[in-house]
Amino acid sequence: MKKVSVIIPVYKVEKYVAATIQSVLDQTYKNFELIIIDDGSPDKSIEICQQFTDNRIKIIRQENRGVAAARNVGIRHAQGEYLAFLDADDLWVSEKLEQHVEHLKNSPAVGVSFCRSSLIDEAGKPLGIYQITKLKEITPLDILCRTPIGNGSVPVIRREVFEEIAFQDNLYGVVENFYFDDDRKLHPSEDVELWLRIAIKTKWLIEGIPEALTLYRINSQGFSAQLVKKLHSWETMLEKARAYVPPASMAQLEKIAIAYQLRHLARRAVTLEDGSTAVEFAWRSLSTHWRIILEEPHRTIITLAAAYFLWLMPRQLYHQVQSVALKIAGTIQKRRIQQEELAKKSYSVVLKDV
Repeated sequence: MKKVSVIIPVYKVEKYVAATIQSVLDQTYKNFELIIIDDGSPDKSIEICQQFTDNRIKIIRQENRGVAAARNVGIRHAQGEYLAFLDADDLWVSEKLEQHVEHLKNSPAVGVSFCRSSLIDEAGKPLGIYQITKLKEITPLDILCRTPIGNGSVPVIRREVFEEIAFQDNLYGVVENFYFDDDRKLHPSEDVELWLRIAIKTKWLIEGIPEALTLYRINSQGFSAQLVKKLHSWETMLEKARAYVPPASMAQLEKIAIAYQLRHLARRAVTLEDGSTAVEFAWRSLSTHWRIILEEPHRTIITLAAAYFLWLMPRQLYHQVQSVALKIAGTIQKRRIQQEELAKKSYSVVLKDV
């Protein structure tokens, strides 16, 4: 039974971290270690972590250097054949590790296994909607435009993948191996930069399973101010990608990637009920790469409509329309997940009978 190293960076998450840790301890797959990285957290987060007495838990402290640095420390200390990442405000369903280990066991060419996510609010209440992403044949263009690995709490990755993309640097007075790029200007796009580097520089496949095994918390506190920061981090990520993406490919990818990111930020602005920003980002997306409306007409038109409804409608009427739309979307998404789960189970039965 292969060991999984679960890595959780911790910084200012005292409201959530106990439930996050418990969701790991409740896993049906028991052969894991839980590495908690105290990223210089000034609140009571680590005191809460210390209340857990499970001997599989290790707490490692560092001065505040950010999530990428914390994950790198976790990777350096990890002893497992597989490495899993979990943000300290998200949750896992109990079968998550078991399903990913099975996926990687049955798919030797897959280096990164990921899942879908169910969205929850700050109080942990399900929002009834999901992150539905492409699962197979993931390309660099998919990573830049649609980010199939929807958040940092979904992937489980073979150790060999990190060995192939490691680089050395001396950022803190000693030469060390780095995996996530530890450039603060890259935050919060360090995840996507790593997925892109894996897709470009290795032969490992990135592949998902249909189940929504991660509960991804939508935390709106201070996020409006972060939208522009996210765009700047995306531009930094593309600058770094020029070092390992062939120039001809980069020229084709860059404008498209920015357009899709602008549309994503427009949707985030809608979630935050910032109508003017949503409209601005939606139109910047179209002006950057107008073909986005032909490539993904449904998603693009819905984004534009939601932005203008939010901007122009009375807030009470908007909330009524939004509530109906979210229920419809959630029902459609759930049906799709169930159908894909059923297809996966049927395929597994066929393989066992062969």
